[in-house]
Amino acid sequence: MTGGTVVDGVELLPCAAPGSVPKRVLTIAGSDSGGGAGIQADMRTFAMLGVHGSVAVTAVTVQNSLGVTGFQEIAPSTVAAQIDSVMSDIGAGAAKTGMLASAPIIDAIVDQCGASGIGRDTSVPLVVDPVCASMHGNQLLADSALGTLRDRLFPLATVVTPNLDEVRLITGIDVTDTASQRDAARALLDLGPRWALVKGGHLRSSDHSPDLLYDGTEFVELDHERIDTVHDHGAGDTLAAAITCALAHGYSVPDAVSFGKKWVTRCLAAAYPLGGGHGPVNPLWRVSGPATGRA
Repeated sequence: MTGGTVVDGVELLPCAAPGSVPKRVLTIAGSDSGGGAGIQADMRTFAMLGVHGSVAVTAVTVQNSLGVTGFQEIAPSTVAAQIDSVMSDIGAGAAKTGMLASAPIIDAIVDQCGASGIGRDTSVPLVVDPVCASMHGNQLLADSALGTLRDRLFPLATVVTPNLDEVRLITGIDVTDTASQRDAARALLDLGPRWALVKGGHLRSSDHSPDLLYDGTEFVELDHERIDTVHDHGAGDTLAAAITCALAHGYSVPDAVSFGKKWVTRCLAAAYPLGGGHGPVNPLWRVSGPATGRA
């Protein structure tokens, strides 16, 4: 599908004319007080891609570039009410999930998404980014919620986008090469999503970042250069957010994932240091001029 303007080598999504209603998307995720991941990362990508983003906050984290020191869950009924409030008035062309924290929150989201017409068999596709831990290893999903994630949320997903650590937690498969990556994709698809994306960014044995997309029939390989930077906070959120935006524009899942991969690669190349730890990927490259090199 043809996009909009080409900026710094990336063909962006079409933008609505001034004064007209842009595409709308919804993120159901946790808040990052450091601004690098979570709903903050989602909203930055939504804005830079010209869509209107609405939010349903699941948890508030205490977090900076060094890690997560705590979080407070939002009441499941309030999470569901946020989704209902947005969808009954503003609506959305696609939605995504991020940090979901607990089984009761996941149950509330699944029930409300069903009532609001969000999910794989509806006109509002759902991207599930199964956030289990922060990049620093801080747990963001209760152990007791893994089963609920697999059994209830995955069957609702249009596409799931786990990294390799999340793949290991969810399927028990340790991805080390192409063969095990394909095994993981099959195992994820068996849990019910329409498509499974096994991200290869953590596959350090490769000098590239090989992602694998699978729908039960076709394997789609997406291979981009690995960006040499330690500043990759929010990369998974940013990828899933870009995929969500593309789906809202009517892209097929393979085209949406391909777009998201190009977008996050460019965001990684523009990443910047922030605080004393891992800085964030940078969707702001969209308005800051041509690339000047890697972070």
